[in-house]
Amino acid sequence: MSTPSTDRIKLPAVFWSGLQRLGLDAADLVRLARLPLAMLTEPLALNTRQYFALWQAMQELTGDAAIGLQLAMALPAGQLPPSLLAAYHARDYRDALQRMARYKQLCAPERLRLSEAGDSCLIEMEWLTTEQSEPAVLVDASMAALLALGRHGTGKAIRAQRVDLARPQTDASAHEAFFGCRVHFDAPRNGLHLHRADLARRFTAYNTELLDLLTPALDQALAERQRAHSFSDTVRWLLVRQLGGGRPDIPAVARELGVSERTLQRRLGSEGTSFQLLLTAARRARAHELLADAALDLNEVAFLLGYEDQSSFFRAFRLWEGATPSHWRAAHQGQRTLQ
Repeated sequence: MSTPSTDRIKLPAVFWSGLQRLGLDAADLVRLARLPLAMLTEPLALNTRQYFALWQAMQELTGDAAIGLQLAMALPAGQLPPSLLAAYHARDYRDALQRMARYKQLCAPERLRLSEAGDSCLIEMEWLTTEQSEPAVLVDASMAALLALGRHGTGKAIRAQRVDLARPQTDASAHEAFFGCRVHFDAPRNGLHLHRADLARRFTAYNTELLDLLTPALDQALAERQRAHSFSDTVRWLLVRQLGGGRPDIPAVARELGVSERTLQRRLGSEGTSFQLLLTAARRARAHELLADAALDLNEVAFLLGYEDQSSFFRAFRLWEGATPSHWRAAHQGQRTLQ
């Protein structure tokens, strides 16, 4: 069974090209992150936890606190995926940032929040499938890439207004040199503040014909992704995966997703369901599959569904189907024989 598509991150070719430009050995990085080396030759998808591990390994491998800034500058614009390419050919810096925010989830389960007030535009990043802290090197690379987008598009040496970092105080010289502003540590959250006037700067590579081609396809892909997947889909997938290893519970699923138990229950409630409803549905569907295998006795079926004993399974199954598991199995085996 594969990783649910709500938490899938496919690294674009531009990422590996950036590493190569910096002289970093991709195999060493992958090994340090304890990820499969096959991802160097095959288009494997990572989940958020694995993705974070890869970025953390980058800082450990280099020992350079500014490696995220360097990688952002090393990414070749000519190899960008369509979801990012649209931003590089936007009308102006504001349009580019809005396109980045709109299509970000086609690349990763991350949301960009843009808010304009007074003379400032604040950009904040939120990962949707985890409450794990984002590695510092990834925060740096993400913010640097957003500012580099404006510099590349306008051809101007745009400076940030302010940078807020949630991490403890460190040497800020490399960061302040890159962003051209003060960096504030121990902030409540990470945030990139831009001068609002810079957002109206036109992009020299504005290409309306290309955008007319890319935008409908990206909008369709985004709509399909949002329509097909939900947080409850991810929880349901995890429940099915965990059934054979014992009784799935809220703490175990919350740990797997990297969220608190309260957040797990709140997000399920917002989608009109609950943990218990999803667990019951997963067990019922799995029970039908297991009972179809005549080689499994009922004790084994109960164990594989995470029940402590056969009687608990029998009681639950009678509530679902109005019959005992043995009677249901006999009836449905008979139907298959007739077919």
